Amino acid sequence: MKLSSYDFDLPDEKIAQYPADYRDESRLMVLHRQSGKIEHRTFKHIVEYFGKDDCFLFNNTKIFPARLYGKKEKTGAKIEVFLLRELNREHRLWDVVVDPARKIRVGNKLYFGIDDNDLLVAEVIDNTTSRGRTIRFMNHGSEEEYLETLFMLGETPLPKYIGRPTEDRDRDDYQTIFASVEGAVSAPAAGLHFSKEIFKWFEIKGIKYGYVTLHMGLGSERPIEVEDLSKHRMDSENFIVPGVTATLVNEAKAGRKRICAVGNSVMRAIESTVSAGGILKSVEGWTEKFIYPPFEFSVANALVTNFHRPKSAHYISTTCFGGYDLVRRAYEIALKEDYRFLDYGDAMLIL
Repeated sequence: MKLSSYDFDLPDEKIAQYPADYRDESRLMVLHRQSGKIEHRTFKHIVEYFGKDDCFLFNNTKIFPARLYGKKEKTGAKIEVFLLRELNREHRLWDVVVDPARKIRVGNKLYFGIDDNDLLVAEVIDNTTSRGRTIRFMNHGSEEEYLETLFMLGETPLPKYIGRPTEDRDRDDYQTIFASVEGAVSAPAAGLHFSKEIFKWFEIKGIKYGYVTLHMGLGSERPIEVEDLSKHRMDSENFIVPGVTATLVNEAKAGRKRICAVGNSVMRAIESTVSAGGILKSVEGWTEKFIYPPFEFSVANALVTNFHRPKSAHYISTTCFGGYDLVRRAYEIALKEDYRFLDYGDAMLIL
């Protein structure tokens, strides 16, 4: 349970800056936990490992354009405001992160627009953390007009480790094809590989699927700063497991079918609401679940995940599911074989 056990060298050139040309054409490494066998495939071949009445679980959270660039009143100093969470739509209140934080104080007004045309004005009304603020957008007009302007000015919140400016294509590329419930600022990256063609194969083969919602904030990317993993606390994130999904999973479990969690966010959601008897329950709430060893998984027996950063919560969770030694070996192979890492990178299927 030591953080240092999850360190490895990840060269910058291994971090994908763009996705594959086609979602399902990324590479897929397949890990077989029982035998230790490792296969190298293309992602569209994932359907070959599943059959009738097996079940996939997806996170249907939808990314919103959370990164805004503006200027401070009077000085005109350039600022970045990252929208974390809408607190109150009627009063247009948001929790945000600001940069540079030292220049942004309670009472300051912030202006956002195109060139010299200011379209939105916000007032800082509270401090939350060292870089966190609560702001209130002061614009008149209808709610629809305000939100349309806000999201028009906002950029797709690509992670900082994608070291290039955001492009128009990222609005589609950094969104799953099944995204439907707006609220995330970080993509459920494992879901980015799934295409309409794969869902057609699900239909042909009788593979079932369902959705949970977990709105990922910046907490999942926040560095772990304690050596003892038991002392790390995840940020609280809102999640929903609908009744129809719980029923789907419980029926698959009763039938001893394969249940595949697509991404660590899905795994966190389902493990946050499973009963002591292994029954998935319908829940809407908040989770701070951090999956680290020793951990006994109660629902999924397969996992799709991307290749993650060293010492990250996602990487630690992946080693819990796949086995520390096997996943470490897989990552060593991935680095040698030029697999692409992080959100726009390649994927791993653990069976």
